[in-house]
Amino acid sequence: MGQASSVQDSLLAKIEISIPPLNNLIDSALQHNALVNFRTLEIKAKEANLSSQRTYWLRNMGVQGDTRYGNIDAFSTNANGVSSNVLNSSTRQLNYAIGVYVKIPIYDLVNRKTQIKSATAELEQARYMATAQQDELRQLVIRQYYDLLLKQKLVGIRSLNLGSATANMEMIEKQFRNGVIPVAEYVRISDITARIQGDYEMAKSDFLLSKKILEELAGFSFGNF
Repeated sequence: MGQASSVQDSLLAKIEISIPPLNNLIDSALQHNALVNFRTLEIKAKEANLSSQRTYWLRNMGVQGDTRYGNIDAFSTNANGVSSNVLNSSTRQLNYAIGVYVKIPIYDLVNRKTQIKSATAELEQARYMATAQQDELRQLVIRQYYDLLLKQKLVGIRSLNLGSATANMEMIEKQFRNGVIPVAEYVRISDITARIQGDYEMAKSDFLLSKKILEELAGFSFGNF
């Protein structure tokens, strides 16, 4: 009995890992998930597009200026009925002009509301998609978390069975060597012990797989096994 307890304690010690709280795992998964981050960036892009559409009309307004330097020719006549005077002059000077212009194309005027509605709808779609992606990830982490807890319990159960089977097999081997039990009984017990060993190894493999998947979702490793 003491040997069985020792084997069981040894096996159980190997599966005692500290699994982080579920909320911590969910928060970490939301921060590290590539698709969730993609949806967040998509929302920012849609917000920028909507802002651009709302200020699109400013593209049709502007300030225009013109500066010129050179000769300015002036020509004038003065007729009073008796005589006619003709004046012709040339000066060199700097001329400039500045003004505000507004251009409103008919297409922009008619289509502006439609463009804003379309950009608004695209932004809402991106937000809904981001929320759906986050909900899906939360559900996945929750399922994997409880799957890991189950797999850990199953490994514990299998380890207890293996501990008992190992201790029993040691006793059977002694009895077989002393001629207490026949070969057929020894082979039968050996076969049962081997199946229990296989069950334990399968449970351990399932546990390690479940643990690794949860670590990948959360973005960090926890515990050693």
